Amino acid sequence: MAWRGHLSRNLKELRILLCQTSPASSNVRTFVENNYKDLKTLNPKLPILIRECSGVEPQLWARYDLGVERGIRLEGFTETQILKALEDLVKVGESLKA
Repeated sequence: MAWRGHLSRNLKELRILLCQTSPASSNVRTFVENNYKDLKTLNPKLPILIRECSGVEPQLWARYDLGVERGIRLEGFTETQILKALEDLVKVGESLKA
């Protein structure tokens, strides 16, 4: 999972939207608990924003150069699928630079 250390090379900001209590956001909450520290340690200057709002649909947003943004809805995703979605967003950032 070397791509985890390359987030800051390909993204300008990472945002995770979730509800503090809804079952739809439970896997996203688990993902944040298990992965935030590692992602932040590997990418200390990258803003990783965790946005909690009651009733919000769980989502993952990436902001790239020139204000380009891409988002993925995470409802029903497992922790492994969320990691894959994040990896896909990192790859989009690589392709935008090319």
